[in-house]
Amino acid sequence: MRDQKAFQDYYPESYSHCYGCGRLNPHGLQIKSYWDGDETVCRFDPKPYHTAVPGFVYGGLIASLIDCHGTGSAAAALYKSQNRPMDSDPSIRCVTATLTVDYFKPTPINATLELRGTILEVGKRKAVVSVTLSVNDVVCAKGEMVAVQMPENFPLEN
Repeated sequence: MRDQKAFQDYYPESYSHCYGCGRLNPHGLQIKSYWDGDETVCRFDPKPYHTAVPGFVYGGLIASLIDCHGTGSAAAALYKSQNRPMDSDPSIRCVTATLTVDYFKPTPINATLELRGTILEVGKRKAVVSVTLSVNDVVCAKGEMVAVQMPENFPLEN
């Protein structure tokens, strides 16, 4: 995967400041998502300050990782459904319409977290994505989201 460009690396600069996935946010997580066959994958190594209780990852971080991997996966799926490369215009950037996260097991902080996305549905401007978060092949959390394509005239400033 290191030889391919991450979904988030295709985002235009104006949409690259997200705390979870923005490559231009120096304080953010800067996650990277890729195709792995028909699934999408992201790996993340939590830091000691991402803790909930000693030894375990904060649930809000887990939700953020699922959210940002899911929106990146949705954008990639929309490009794929349109038979377009991710560097083609107009760019596609997705935001979360709904997100549900279920937590199954405490997530250890001293291991690589693997997120795997499955595209459940693709429409004209939306995608439904299921994301599992695992550590050493043990599913710790699962999320499902509806991601929608941002309109071209989305306000960038308040």
